Amino acid sequence: MGRQRPGSPTLEEVAALAGVGRGTVSRVVNNAAGVKESTRRAVERAIDELGYVPNLAARSLAARRADAVALALTEQDWRQFGEPFFSEIIRSVGDALADTSAQLLLTLVRTDIERQRFVEYARGGRVDGVLLLSVRADDRLPDMLADAELPTVLLGRRSGDERVTYVDADNVGGARGAVEHLLRGGRRRIAAVTGPLDMYVTQCRLRGYREALAAAGVEALPSLVVEGDFTEDSGRRATAELLARHPDVDAVFAASDTMAAGALGVLRAAGRRVPEDVAVIGFDDFPLAQHTEPSLTTVRQPLEEIGRTMVRLLMEEMEQPEVAWRHVILRTRLVVRGSA
Repeated sequence: MGRQRPGSPTLEEVAALAGVGRGTVSRVVNNAAGVKESTRRAVERAIDELGYVPNLAARSLAARRADAVALALTEQDWRQFGEPFFSEIIRSVGDALADTSAQLLLTLVRTDIERQRFVEYARGGRVDGVLLLSVRADDRLPDMLADAELPTVLLGRRSGDERVTYVDADNVGGARGAVEHLLRGGRRRIAAVTGPLDMYVTQCRLRGYREALAAAGVEALPSLVVEGDFTEDSGRRATAELLARHPDVDAVFAASDTMAAGALGVLRAAGRRVPEDVAVIGFDDFPLAQHTEPSLTTVRQPLEEIGRTMVRLLMEEMEQPEVAWRHVILRTRLVVRGSA
């Protein structure tokens, strides 16, 4: 447990200057009820005059709180951490926690050994709750945390029957709307560049793509779908493969902006004009989408709202551990720019 720095004012000195008892100062510092407003002001003046800094370690121990939230990334491919999605989510979560006393701890949990070690670390009282990113279908970590009764919120979900609280975007509806936009523009040879197929987010976006084609009476050819991994390199590789299979492709729906940016480069190198010859739509609406050539039509995920909602739900579970898990799906919106 931490100590006041040598020479720094103590709780007792604040109490003496304010003319109150030590317990009254403690109640003011902890924003507790039952203190008269005039007394509270006197204590706050004494705190300001002396420059008193509360002993946060002692307060956390007394409250059985660590004042820390873990943001755990489970992606095994280190290249993914360079993608805009992770930096945008980390920023939005950090902004949402800025008005709280909680410290954000960023950690990587990618192997069975790391999962067990992390759960033991969290159960030891070092964090009050866990936010999880990039969880794949067979990942046991959310269940391990739930079994340990640790407040946990997922970004996305592993399947349609997820039993842990999660916040997600409407991936099916967003993809469906993107492909419907292409169909209204007269496109019929529409390809899809997906993310990893063992991720539920990928399955949802692929489902939306197929639903839109089926509703329009357009056959969803398996050869028009190529798996990527959300990176720009995979977007380039997948688009080159699609052009080799189907030289007559007239649209590409990519499941991320970074893959769509890779598609634009390959199409340009192949002499295909965008959007005249081939239309391109991405997913996310990162700042990148406004700086491609042409600017990228894309499905906007409400990343700021996702981060705020994840933090709000986690704080509620930390305060009320008995609350039932919640599932929140937020709307997406198609942003039309030059590529489609």
